[in-house]
Amino acid sequence: MSGPVSMELSPPPASLTAEYETLFTTDSLLFLQDLISTFDEEVDEVLRLRISRKVHLDLSGDLPSFLESTKHIRRDRSWRVLPVPPRLQRRHVDIGDLAPCDTQCFIKALQSPAQGIQVDFDDGNCPTYHNQIKGIHNVLKAVHNQIPNVPHISQAPVLMLRPRAWNMVEHNMMVGGKEAPGPLFDFGLLMFHCGKTLFKSKSGPFFYLSKVESITEARLWNKIFVWTQQKLGLPLGCIKATVLIENVLAAFEMEEILYELREHSAGLNCGIWDYSASFVNKFGHRQAFLLPDRSKYVNMEKRFLRSYMDLLIQTCHRRGALATGGMAALLLPHDPLSDSHRRVLATVTRLKLLEIEAGVDGFMVYDLNLIEPMQKLFKLHTEGDNQLQQLRNDVTVTPDDLLSMPSGGVTLYGLKYNIAVGVLFINAWLSGMHIYIFFGRQDEGKN
Repeated sequence: MSGPVSMELSPPPASLTAEYETLFTTDSLLFLQDLISTFDEEVDEVLRLRISRKVHLDLSGDLPSFLESTKHIRRDRSWRVLPVPPRLQRRHVDIGDLAPCDTQCFIKALQSPAQGIQVDFDDGNCPTYHNQIKGIHNVLKAVHNQIPNVPHISQAPVLMLRPRAWNMVEHNMMVGGKEAPGPLFDFGLLMFHCGKTLFKSKSGPFFYLSKVESITEARLWNKIFVWTQQKLGLPLGCIKATVLIENVLAAFEMEEILYELREHSAGLNCGIWDYSASFVNKFGHRQAFLLPDRSKYVNMEKRFLRSYMDLLIQTCHRRGALATGGMAALLLPHDPLSDSHRRVLATVTRLKLLEIEAGVDGFMVYDLNLIEPMQKLFKLHTEGDNQLQQLRNDVTVTPDDLLSMPSGGVTLYGLKYNIAVGVLFINAWLSGMHIYIFFGRQDEGKN
C-alpha cells in the first residue's frame, strides 16, 4: 500500500495572514491534496501531448484538420448539451478580465448591471501568491455575502470563475514533491469554499476554462468536475463551464469539446487576440503564417477570424449550447460629449453588432461604461434571452477558411507598438500587475 501523499505550503504573504487561515483549513488542504494527487499525472500527460503534437506539426509540416477519429461525434446530430440553468440563459454582456485581487474593481463589477463577471485568475491576473490568495478570498466573501453594499450573490452579476490554464503552476504548494498545477489549486479552493453556496443560491458554480486545445483536455476537465461533485456531495451536472476557444487547434475540435463536456457545458467563447496569437505559437516559424500588423490588418472581418466565429456559433447552436464573443478592450474617454468618446463608442458598436448579427448570445467588455450601451444594442437587434434559434445553416467552413492568413505587411507603427507592449507587459508582470492601459485600450501583453 502506498502511504499518504506529502504536502507543503508556503507561509502567508505579508498582510494576508487572516485570508490565508480562512482559505487553508485542515479540510480544504485535505481536499486539495486529494484533488491534485488524483489528477496531477493526467495534467502532465496533457502537457506532454501538447508538446508531442507541436513537434509533429513542426517536423511534418502538416496542418490541422477535422479529426477522422471523431467523425462519428460530428455526424451524430442527436446529441445535445444539457440546458443551462436560468441564470445563464441571458449572457448578453459580461465584464471581462476582472482580477478579483483588485478589491475596488471587483466591488464595482458586483454593483454593475452586467449579466456576468469573468472572475479572472488567468490572463487578466498576474498570478502571484498574494494575488491568488487575495482574489480567491474576495470571491469567498462575495459568495457568502460578506462584502457591504453589493447585491446578494443570487442578484449580483453571475460569477464566471476562470482558473489558470494547464501550463501554469502554483510554486507555493507542493504535493508529492511536485509543484501543484495552477488550475487545480484555483479550482479546488474555489469549489471547496464556494461550490455549495453558489449551488444553493442558484448562481453556480460556473467557470470559464482557458487555453483548452483538444478533446483530451476537455475530457480531463469533465473528469475533474465529476470527481469534485461527488466529493462535495453536489449533483452531477451542477458545474457549468464555458470553454474559451483560444487556440487554432481547438477550432478543429469544437464539437468534440462540447461532446465531452455535454453534461457540464455553458457553451463556447470566441475571441480575437488569444486565438490570433495561437497561430504564432503553433506555426510562427512558417512564412505563410506570419501575421501582419495586428492593429491594421487583424480583425473579426478577416476570413480566418470570421470563419472561426461563424463555425463556433453554428456548432454551439446546433448542440443547444450558448456561443459568446470576445471582449471589447477599448476604453470610453471620460467626456461623453467629446469626439473621441463618440468615435470609440461607434467603433465598439460596429464590431459588436457584427457579432450580434452573426448570432452570438453575448460577449464581454472591459470598461464598465460600455455595459449599458452594449445591452441596449442587444435589445435593439435581438429578441429574448439568447439567439439559440439562429442555427446558421448557411455556414460551411473548411480548413482553408480557418487557416487563411490576412494579407498586409509589417508597418513601422506596428513594430513600435509591439515593442512598447512587450516592455509594458514585462514591467506590469514584474510589478505583480494584471493588466495595463495603452493607447486607450486594456491589454494583457501576452498577445
